[in-house]
Amino acid sequence: MKAVRSLIGIAAIVALASCSAPKHQAPLRFGIMPDADSLPVMVAQAEGLFGKEGVAVELVPFTNAQERDAAIQAGRVDGAISDILAAAFLAAGGFDMRITSASDGRYGIVAAPGSGIDDAKQLAGKRIGMSTNTIIQYVVDTITEAAGLPQASYQTVAVPKMPVRLEMLLAGQIDAAGLPEPMLTAAVARGARLVGTTDQFQIDAAVLLFSKAVLDSRLDDVRRFYRAYVDATGKIEADPNAWRSFLVEKAAFPVEVKDAYRFVHYRNPTLPSADQISRVLAWLKARGLLSKDIDPADLTDGRAIAAW
Repeated sequence: MKAVRSLIGIAAIVALASCSAPKHQAPLRFGIMPDADSLPVMVAQAEGLFGKEGVAVELVPFTNAQERDAAIQAGRVDGAISDILAAAFLAAGGFDMRITSASDGRYGIVAAPGSGIDDAKQLAGKRIGMSTNTIIQYVVDTITEAAGLPQASYQTVAVPKMPVRLEMLLAGQIDAAGLPEPMLTAAVARGARLVGTTDQFQIDAAVLLFSKAVLDSRLDDVRRFYRAYVDATGKIEADPNAWRSFLVEKAAFPVEVKDAYRFVHYRNPTLPSADQISRVLAWLKARGLLSKDIDPADLTDGRAIAAW
């Protein structure tokens, strides 16, 4: 039932596109996920901010990154909430998507209730559930490395489906798990212990992507998209508590997250640093996950956010 409610909530936001966006132009099709990175885009649509800026936007909801990336490859979306790893995989596969800005979601590691794990240093020898070769594994590796642990010091347990990963964590079948928001907050609300997050360790791997073809042909529309995005982040930051019902009713966050969720600080749109991109590419290359070398400069396009 939660899954049905989640899809209905996101679908309601998507439906607003037909009544608030200008009718004379094809909409920008933008892929979103049921996570914190997509929240400003959902707010912008729900509040009619895209229409206010004069750009038509159709939000396309996905339940996992595999569905999203397949849609990108098939040309069914013009842009999406994504991450640097996915951008590199797309570039290596010949799909000309560009990172247009970093996003401000949150990813991290939580320890199982009763595990006695209070910080990342205590993960040595433990079993950590995650989706492998993804931003989640990158975040786990980067947090534990920053805590002084070599990657061989813990056991990776591949659990691709996040709801299953969360239940295994809460049942003590794994010692810890890598999760995004809002699953991080849901886990803590149910007794897990937060041991490290991307904002704590200054990891900047989540991004917004647009195709180069759209940036070349509809740059003004993408700039309008970003103006609405920034307006939405301002509305959220002005009164975060006013959006708690929205988290559950529209953004499909779990019910237990409503009062416990810690809103992130939203930056003005900015590209991830060359160092952050290079670190991701080095991580992928060390694991033999890239079919060819990628120049960090070829992954980004800052034209749409030049005003900031």
